[in-house]
Amino acid sequence: MAGTASRKRIGVMTSGGDAPGMNGAVRSVVRSAIARGCQAYGIFEGYEGLVQGGDLIKEMLWEDVRGWLSEGGTLIGTARCKAFYERPGRVIAAKNMVKAGIDALVIIGGDGSLTGADKFRAEWPELLKELVETGQLTAEEVKPVQHLNIVGLVGSIDNDMSLTDATIGCYSSLGRICEAVDNIDATALSHQRAFVIEVMGRHCGWLALMAGVSTGADFVFIPEKPPGNDWKDRMFSIIKKHRNLGKRKTIVIVAEGAHDMALNKITPTEVKDLLASELKLDTRITTLGHVQRGGNASAYDRMLSTLQGVEAVNAVLDASPETPSPVISIIENKIVRKPLVEAVRATQAVAKAIECREFDRAMDLRDAEFSEYNRTYLMTTETDQPELLLPPSKRMRIAIVHVGAPAGGMNSATRAAVAYCLTRGHKPVAIHNGFPGLCRHHADKPLGSVRDIGWLDVEGWANKGGSEIGTNRGLPSEDMETTAKCFSLYEFDALFAIGGFEAFTALSELRKARDTYPSLRIPMILLPATISNNVPGSDYSIGSDTCLNALVQYCDAIRQSASASRRRVFVVETQGGKSGYVATLAGLCVGALCVYTPEEGINIRMMHRDIEYLRQEFSKDKGQNRAGKLILRNEAASSTYTTEMIANMIRDEAKGRFESRFVVPGHVQQGGTPSPMDRVRAVRLAVKCIQHLESYAGIPKEKVVRDKNSAAVIGIQGVSVVIQDMEKLETTETNWKDRRPKNEFWVGLKETIDMLSGRPKAGDCCSECGKTRG
Repeated sequence: MAGTASRKRIGVMTSGGDAPGMNGAVRSVVRSAIARGCQAYGIFEGYEGLVQGGDLIKEMLWEDVRGWLSEGGTLIGTARCKAFYERPGRVIAAKNMVKAGIDALVIIGGDGSLTGADKFRAEWPELLKELVETGQLTAEEVKPVQHLNIVGLVGSIDNDMSLTDATIGCYSSLGRICEAVDNIDATALSHQRAFVIEVMGRHCGWLALMAGVSTGADFVFIPEKPPGNDWKDRMFSIIKKHRNLGKRKTIVIVAEGAHDMALNKITPTEVKDLLASELKLDTRITTLGHVQRGGNASAYDRMLSTLQGVEAVNAVLDASPETPSPVISIIENKIVRKPLVEAVRATQAVAKAIECREFDRAMDLRDAEFSEYNRTYLMTTETDQPELLLPPSKRMRIAIVHVGAPAGGMNSATRAAVAYCLTRGHKPVAIHNGFPGLCRHHADKPLGSVRDIGWLDVEGWANKGGSEIGTNRGLPSEDMETTAKCFSLYEFDALFAIGGFEAFTALSELRKARDTYPSLRIPMILLPATISNNVPGSDYSIGSDTCLNALVQYCDAIRQSASASRRRVFVVETQGGKSGYVATLAGLCVGALCVYTPEEGINIRMMHRDIEYLRQEFSKDKGQNRAGKLILRNEAASSTYTTEMIANMIRDEAKGRFESRFVVPGHVQQGGTPSPMDRVRAVRLAVKCIQHLESYAGIPKEKVVRDKNSAAVIGIQGVSVVIQDMEKLETTETNWKDRRPKNEFWVGLKETIDMLSGRPKAGDCCSECGKTRG
């Protein structure tokens, strides 16, 4: 590998439409390549730069990509290039690459860009042969670059590539849409208006569908699954029912490629006219346009682009001449490689299926998650679906409780659970203010803490932060007898808990108390919701993405201050308890110099090493922009080395050559409005939770207790959504002392942070002075 790495020159380019996160991917490819002993070359202006050559292909150094993580668009440019579509243009492009010595290309773009790249690779031997035969290059010049490796990263706000759950830029774009719809929501509510909102997506309805799920829209038009021929009557029926229930506003979202079953285009104007004429609603149109494309990348897109960039360089170095070109994908929470040709073929097949009016096939060709979200949206939006009602013997009284600190998405999950319950005929019951609220206030007059909850109660909760039913850290063990009596008194048939480690502990206590209290012998499930993301059984918790977005925005502002004064370091204290997840993921997203976590701790040698590295970095600073540095420290990383102490140590050791400050964002990290990712995942996972609970309907309690999955946690692990039994998680996967899982999936990401910041490894430094050896 070392021999391969030493000769590799890796080119990176962006092509097609720009997408937030592209700059993060370029930064990651450049720095990963350099860290692995390769040279990195930026190809400016997309394929046009490949054809034009000259100054549009140039080596990129470590400092060239400093500060790029927070920048929107693509700083190396993108342009359409007709010349590359023709063979003579590709011959010129090959010549320019050979002259630069580039034998690997990482392309960040959509399916068209990736198709062109793979074709370029297939033709490469013939192109080299032609260049030699025509005398444009010598055999000696082409000898070092006999094979071309191609790796694709998908940059697309539409999320229209198959074989991946998300593309770089899609969640940033969804965030713009949700923010706009949330703002429109307020004026629609005030005036009882209807709004028709057009979003991007010619052949892919992902943005429209996810915006509908995230904002609780009344109706959504997507190209893959057009409404039936009776769509007008169906839309009128749903909106009238919502209005009759007391809803004051109407939101309809239309993808720009929306059409009916006959492929006749459905326009926002047509929908507006129908709502105005048939339902007599004061209706307005909002076309969001390119505001969806611009702006800084969200935390998720920064994380995705960074990790995919690292994996792209790994794929280049792993490749042989026979290795098929990969595209770097993400499935649930795991970065994976997929065959590029297969992904492009499946993507293009969707458009062809739509064109042939094979809409079921179009949905099948999208990933399974897309179809699942569509079904979930329909089940939680239409209030009256008799065909989905369960028989009376299968209907349950399902208690919903929030436990622990508030987290963005709790209300979205509750809204989805209530809507699904009502669609199936269950009776959702809200327990207000957690288990202490249940025990102390259930019998309060005129309104107790145990209340039936209806569709209109939760209708407006999709975009609300915090906890509308109240949450509390108190545990059932504080008064287990009263807790059990209340379960019996209110005839709970199942329990749906939403919360963090306290909720996990609560479910553990309830499970163990089943032997003593028969009323607790009911199915119960936990949906992890905590900014700390420290619940065993899941790699992801509702609220963690909202937290990261809030923290990233905060750090961006801090970095701006640090960069304005150039020679300044900010030490930022993050929340997270004894889990370093928040600090680590935020560090990855903001390009932190280093991250201190409880898992690793802090010692004096580490401080020596990092202070010496800061000295070296600032000594090389010749007035560059974006020279400010960030260090992230988890609140419980060390009882000795506090955030203030670290900042003071850095300032004292700097001896005036640079400055240091410390900041504590505090509860800002709990976020306000939930992020789109937390909203859509809350909806999807909440419905799965209720489906799990209803599978026990009608089963005797004695049999329920014998089923280990009757007390469970839902989670995302690797590439799958899993439901795991509490007993197993309690005994084998929980670090009770530190309130976190024993095996945390993200721990290895600290190495990536260090690699991309250039932080030296402990073994490369003198243990006494911290200076790098050699």
